[in-house]
Amino acid sequence: MEFTIKPLSPALDSAECLILPVTGSSLPAVTAELDAALGGRIGELVTAGDLAAKAGSTLTLLLSGALAAKKAILVQAGEDEQSLLAAARAAARALAGLNPASATSYLAHAAGKKSARSALAQAFVQALITEQYRPDSWKSEKDTPRKLAQMQLSCAKKGDIAELESGLAAGLALGHGMNLTRELGNAPGNVCTPAYLAEQAQQLARENGLKCQVLEQAELEALGMGSFLAVARGSAQAPRLIVLEYRGGKKAQKPVALVGKGITFDSGGISLKPGEAMDEMKYDMCGAATVLGTFRAVAELGLPVNLVGVIPTCENMPAGNALKPGDIVTSMAGLTIEVLNTDAEGRLILCDALTYVGKYQPEVVIDIATLTGACVIALGHVTTGLFANDDALADALLAAAKTSDDKTWRLPLFDEYHEQLKSNFADLANIGGRPGGAVTAACFLSRFTKDYRWAHLDIAGTAWKSGAAKGATGRPVPLLVEFLRQYPAGK
Repeated sequence: MEFTIKPLSPALDSAECLILPVTGSSLPAVTAELDAALGGRIGELVTAGDLAAKAGSTLTLLLSGALAAKKAILVQAGEDEQSLLAAARAAARALAGLNPASATSYLAHAAGKKSARSALAQAFVQALITEQYRPDSWKSEKDTPRKLAQMQLSCAKKGDIAELESGLAAGLALGHGMNLTRELGNAPGNVCTPAYLAEQAQQLARENGLKCQVLEQAELEALGMGSFLAVARGSAQAPRLIVLEYRGGKKAQKPVALVGKGITFDSGGISLKPGEAMDEMKYDMCGAATVLGTFRAVAELGLPVNLVGVIPTCENMPAGNALKPGDIVTSMAGLTIEVLNTDAEGRLILCDALTYVGKYQPEVVIDIATLTGACVIALGHVTTGLFANDDALADALLAAAKTSDDKTWRLPLFDEYHEQLKSNFADLANIGGRPGGAVTAACFLSRFTKDYRWAHLDIAGTAWKSGAAKGATGRPVPLLVEFLRQYPAGK
């Protein structure tokens, strides 16, 4: 898709589809221009209530043969910046539904501030790129292809071009990063194995000037990663520890570290999951996919940060040699863990990765994991759960969540919850029972993060959708990229 940015006139625009803003019951000047060319038709429709007053509402018009354009999408932009961003996302979805070969967005004409124009362009382009994605890599007959080849962003004057260019670059990078995360998440478990994830990370590194190291079984044994290796034991697929490095900051700047859970298929192990919807356990590597998608976006944007990514990846399968309930394993940190449920395996691989990442002396560590069904019960499929041992880090992540509209909510890590993880036979148990399951899982991880500032994102409810729209969402790539864009101000 080719993007161009310049001042344009809707009455003379030859693009197949035009996107025009409406603010409340009034028409911005650019929309009024087209309305005049149509003999007041747009104004009549708005007055009659054909376009709902809610921000993001859309109405598609077939235009008169006297005009070069064939269709117009009217978008209710509302009265504030957040409403305008919602309108931009809705416009991208409506445009994808029409599937034209060329289009022009005039939404920037409704933005008053420079920052609003940049944010609007980012929101529109990000949504447009993610709408282009088709999960049809394994279909013999592909889904209907997107035809959009020419996309123009119109601005009121040439002085606005720089703001739109900034938003365009950010939107493209985010869209590309999210789509990589979605493609990896949607890949079937017989394709997306630990070895495959490692290959994808190596390819990403080659294409974007990153450093990539892949540690295999013998090296993990030498490091003493007994907890991670215990989870991998029941699978025919060998585990991998993937390490990525991006150096965009000053040499002396401590890195931000992202740790992503990479269970490429989770059967539950000996504590076998119910059969219903078990196919969705291919999504248990969405934390790993998020790390790769975030690196993709950060590299494209060239952000001035140093970034380390650590991905422990394996399968959790039942077998004669698989980890059993009641087994005790020794973590890389030296803590012994009584495994009361083998389906609480994500924390068992993450704890060793969280110990390993300390070698980089990170400024902060953020782990991303489809960790607990309890978080889905607490927050549903709308909001990511956030836990942190540092208030400033939590505040920075929440601010990034608000800016990116990647909804996130902080949950507690009170000392009292640690009581549930006590074991009669080991230093701690891997589960704390049903009450506060998302919290006790985070408390477990916190036992391995005492040497640095740390946050945990439980994305079990937000990493993918079920039902007719089944598929990976690409979250929380927008949250993490926005956090890194604000860094180090947000550290």
